[in-house]
Amino acid sequence: MYLGIDVGTSSVKVVLIDSEQKIVGQHSEMLSVSNAQPMHSEQNPEDWFQALLKSLQCMKSNYGSELSLVKSIGLTGQMHGAVCIDCKGNVLRPAILWNDGRSYQECDDLMACNSDFETLGGNKVMPGFTAPKLLWIKRHEPDIFKKIDKVLLPKDYIRYRITGELSSDMSDASGTLWLDIKKREWSSSLLESCGLQEKHMPRLQEGTECSGFLSTELRNIIGSNQQVKVVAGASDNAAGALSMGVCHPNDAMISLGTSGVYFTPTTDCKPNPAKGLHTFCHAIEGTWHYMGVILSAASALSWWKGISNVSSEKDLIQLAEHCNSNYIPLFLPYLSGERTPHNDPFAKASFIGMTHGTTNAELTQSVLESIAFAIADCEQVILETGASMENVSVIGGGAKSPYWGKIISSVLGRPLLYHNESTVGPAFGAARLALYEDSNLALEQVFIRPEIENTINQNLTIQKKLEYRLELYRKTYRKLKEVFKAIGA
Repeated sequence: MYLGIDVGTSSVKVVLIDSEQKIVGQHSEMLSVSNAQPMHSEQNPEDWFQALLKSLQCMKSNYGSELSLVKSIGLTGQMHGAVCIDCKGNVLRPAILWNDGRSYQECDDLMACNSDFETLGGNKVMPGFTAPKLLWIKRHEPDIFKKIDKVLLPKDYIRYRITGELSSDMSDASGTLWLDIKKREWSSSLLESCGLQEKHMPRLQEGTECSGFLSTELRNIIGSNQQVKVVAGASDNAAGALSMGVCHPNDAMISLGTSGVYFTPTTDCKPNPAKGLHTFCHAIEGTWHYMGVILSAASALSWWKGISNVSSEKDLIQLAEHCNSNYIPLFLPYLSGERTPHNDPFAKASFIGMTHGTTNAELTQSVLESIAFAIADCEQVILETGASMENVSVIGGGAKSPYWGKIISSVLGRPLLYHNESTVGPAFGAARLALYEDSNLALEQVFIRPEIENTINQNLTIQKKLEYRLELYRKTYRKLKEVFKAIGA
């Protein structure tokens, strides 16, 4: 048996698989995010650990005999989050998350003082990354900064809690902006720009390597009397790709989770930071990946559910599906600013074109379309690198909606593949990493593409209309960009 643990933004999820990759059981515990100030987004790392304990206890209640046979565990989780611990392992402050935009000034300062962030780090400095967060802490919370012994990413903090080991993998470490992504090692130059040294970082490993062993306390919780390995793991996006077998060029994945991601692997490392494209190490040795990221995907629909007072996202989507209106307002989904292609922390969410007669159904349709448009922006930036995507799979909570898939497929003008495990995502990919490390199987035998459950093709009737609305969407952002900045944080 093999266990995958995903330390997400909205939940901690665990997935148990057997040696044939059949899902034996899964469980998730919800998390909350603190937005105490504009552009701030934080979580208490202890909440992740407690959610994991609850998940494991529920798994033990339902799948106790199978859970006790776990041989190896894979870890994954939300990228970029800054967990600062002191020399005794105590957390010094709440974790600053990937969708926190407060460090926009630090981004400008880091880009101005060190060009290595683009040449070595392979990416523009953006507020979502870990590096500017630490510079912000240094400037605004100097007493806390002085106490920092290690800076950990969310899944790596959980690793520390369950093994006592301080380690990270290449894919997640890429998102700190302190990694030389070509050499796959920490860069002293990039660390020094934030007042840090390599001693403040966990050791680096490839995602398939063993990082340590489960503590006695956790072994007792899962009912194991044998040694249990914990592999280095992967970032949530890399693990999600592995769950779909997305390991090779020409394959691609769209993740519709809290954020939205367009992901495609490459065997070359040719960073192109323009327009907010990310180039990171993949979790498999010798591979990298391109990634376009939108900060609000399924979370935009969740936000709109709360505003519109509809009971569920499913009910909202059904409203849109049965909407026969010829007039749909535009929506910009920039609830947390935006990365690809704008790199704009000041961008705001906006409905444009409402009237007295505008309905919930029409506004929901505009929200669904806006995420499709944002994904199209990501695809365009990736295509500019020369990459070619032939097989595009969809994962994440948003993959549950065929209607939303039809909109996205029509905007992109390409078929989308949906799989049996499409809503399991990163936790399943993490479990696959655990299986791979423990077995003698070849890469291609473990990271296979799951069975295709459904292929969604573009609707030619609405495709032309959506092409026109995509251009309006892009033009609207350009027109409002200075307005958003004038409004401020």
